[in-house]
Amino acid sequence: MAGIGSWDGSASQSDESNHFDRTHIEPIYDSFVCPLTKQVMRDPVTLENGLSFEREAIETWFKECTENGRKIVCPITQRELKNINLNPSISLRNTIEEWTTRNETAQLDIARRSLTPGSSENDVLQALKYIQHICEKSRPNKHVVRNFELIPMIVDMLKSSSRRVRCKALETLRIVAEEDTENKEVIAQGDTIRTLVKFLSHDLSKEREEAVSLLYEISKSEVLCEKIGAVNGAIILLVGMTSSKSENILAIEKADKTLENLEKCEKNVQQMADNGRLQPLLTLILEGTPETKLSMSTYLGELALSNEVKIFVANRVGLSLVAAMRSGIMQSREAALKALNQISSCEASAKILIEVGILSPLVKDLFTVGPNQLPMRLKEVAATVLSNIVNSGYDFESITLGSSHQTLVSEDIVHNLLHLISNTGPAIECKLLQVLVGLTSSLITVENVVAAIKSSGATISLIQFIEAPQNDLRAASLKLLQNLSPFMGQELADSLRGTAGHISTLIKVISETNGITEEQAAAVGMLAELPLSDLGLTRELLGEGAFELVISSVIRIRNGETRGNRFMTPYLEGLVQVLSRLTFVLAEDPGAVALAREQNLAALFTDLLQANGLDKVQLASAVALENLSHESKRLTTLPELPKPSVCVSIFPCFSKPPEVTGLCRIHHGICSLKDSFCLLEGKVVGKLVACLDHMNEKVVAAALAALCTILEDDVDVEKGVMVLNEIDGIKPIFDVLLESRSEILKQRSVFAVERILRTEDIAYDVAGDPKVSAALVDAFRHGDYRTRQIAERALKHVDRIPNFSGIFQPST
Repeated sequence: MAGIGSWDGSASQSDESNHFDRTHIEPIYDSFVCPLTKQVMRDPVTLENGLSFEREAIETWFKECTENGRKIVCPITQRELKNINLNPSISLRNTIEEWTTRNETAQLDIARRSLTPGSSENDVLQALKYIQHICEKSRPNKHVVRNFELIPMIVDMLKSSSRRVRCKALETLRIVAEEDTENKEVIAQGDTIRTLVKFLSHDLSKEREEAVSLLYEISKSEVLCEKIGAVNGAIILLVGMTSSKSENILAIEKADKTLENLEKCEKNVQQMADNGRLQPLLTLILEGTPETKLSMSTYLGELALSNEVKIFVANRVGLSLVAAMRSGIMQSREAALKALNQISSCEASAKILIEVGILSPLVKDLFTVGPNQLPMRLKEVAATVLSNIVNSGYDFESITLGSSHQTLVSEDIVHNLLHLISNTGPAIECKLLQVLVGLTSSLITVENVVAAIKSSGATISLIQFIEAPQNDLRAASLKLLQNLSPFMGQELADSLRGTAGHISTLIKVISETNGITEEQAAAVGMLAELPLSDLGLTRELLGEGAFELVISSVIRIRNGETRGNRFMTPYLEGLVQVLSRLTFVLAEDPGAVALAREQNLAALFTDLLQANGLDKVQLASAVALENLSHESKRLTTLPELPKPSVCVSIFPCFSKPPEVTGLCRIHHGICSLKDSFCLLEGKVVGKLVACLDHMNEKVVAAALAALCTILEDDVDVEKGVMVLNEIDGIKPIFDVLLESRSEILKQRSVFAVERILRTEDIAYDVAGDPKVSAALVDAFRHGDYRTRQIAERALKHVDRIPNFSGIFQPST
């Protein structure tokens, strides 16, 4: 009979088993072959007539005879059998087994010679197929393969240049490893695991599939799980396969099951967590031994997590971590705090932690003094967690802390926070200030905090932090002061003015040119919210040179010289609001006028008025332009009239009044935007009219107020109306009146409309418009006293109310 040397690749995989069974080194005896299956028997039995058959085959024959209602006969002689007892042919079976072993040994020896670098691809493939065949044929054969030292030779075939050989070698190793722990260990010797991991990153899907299937088999051995995990890239590649959309379902399942096996090793679980597979680690936190819970919680605190993962973790183990905080074991409390610090920095996960009860133990850990108190380094972590929690935007007024029914914004709690801030180091101070920042960022809780700060007299202490050398501490204090400034602006202004150096420090922070920081935005935002009526603060800022620095910063931003980031908008808004303070002291401070002229401030505010999308900038600019325009009449230079000649002095009746050209129509003097802040000469009126169509009613109100300055009693109202008419500014003002979006808009538009209606032609045209009349009547009926008076005059202009001034004689 032929040996392995005659094998070829023409047989299909389904025929290979029979092909190998029929391929023998020693001749086959007829008595070895079952007459029914025509194959060598494995469990021969003898009938009463002395003929031998494969047990399974003859039993099937008997069953078919019975089911078909036929007599049970011998399949060879067709004679009826008196009994159907099957007698084991022990001697025949032993002979067959000895013969099989000799043949398999001989063929394995041929296979061994074929698994060498010099063999042809076909010989190697046939050898591998034969090894698969005998291993699938019986489990003891796997021991034979191991004893023949074929496993290292198969492993060497993984380095073959033939893709077919590599795939077949992977498949063979998997079969050799199935249900055989010793074979798994032999396969895993040396660098084999690393080689298999490399296959996971191959482009060829067949090799990846076979490699992951082999790794799955090896991972069934607990002692080898750590070895697999120790190979660089193994776990991340397996995790990647489980989430890949390009892998087939079988490969994904094998990768997932391999990872499940690798979970037996804690180091592997940590690696999985590093690569986004967190569930095993979280399961150990919930179900592991105390030591395991501690180590896994500690590791969780060291992970970098996405916000989505933080939410998942908070839902899964948040309650368990909060429970660990309450324990008396300091190591557990530390691990829990660090893990909570990691997952609380996302708004959604922080809210989950609040709902599972984190606040009470957290506040207790911060305030407790005594034997069970946290060391200062952990109080810093607790303060960080509380800062994260508070900045989630939750309604903390509704959450009670323990049985005391106090909340986080109760006066005693805020007092305790302020006390801690004054008696700890910079790191904790910074985090606790951030807690107060969070509490003052909500309109629901800010008033409680403000009341507690006022009752504790802590304002000066908080102000002093702006001098802190630590950037983060200084930034936190400035953000807190910015939040407080709308509610206690005068107290803050008094404290700033009352201590030397604070204003200088703020100016230094604001004027830094190395990019715009959150600290700068907070500093300028705090100054912007301080009362405009505090002229002393404005003069101090003027004396410190603050406004020159602010102007320089604004110009750099407008010219694109400052790198933009997320703080640019609030920074620019604050700068413009601070700069507008200067226009509130123009009447009292010649130095302010001089600076405004020198820096051409009116032109800068005109430019900023057109900063579309920046409502606060446009609002502050319109207010500043109103203030500047109020000063125009005072600052207008009156022309010098030429001296009359001698003749004119003697005969004045023959003289004509001297004519002076180039004067401002409104102020009747020599005006400019730069020197007298004249809106007309600076062509600002049209830009203010454009703002009357703004979506923000505050911007509309400020623009309208600025426009009203060219309609006031100390200027030429008629010419002011004419200017508005020339630029089509009349209708937008009437539109504001008709829309009547707010009380302040009603008041200002009624004032402007009354001045406009003093022009008879316009009054005549408007008299026929029932909408304008109705709006004026509404203002006359429902406005305040001054608005009603002005509305009454406007209604007289359009003859809706009779003018009785010519009917009644003045009393004598």
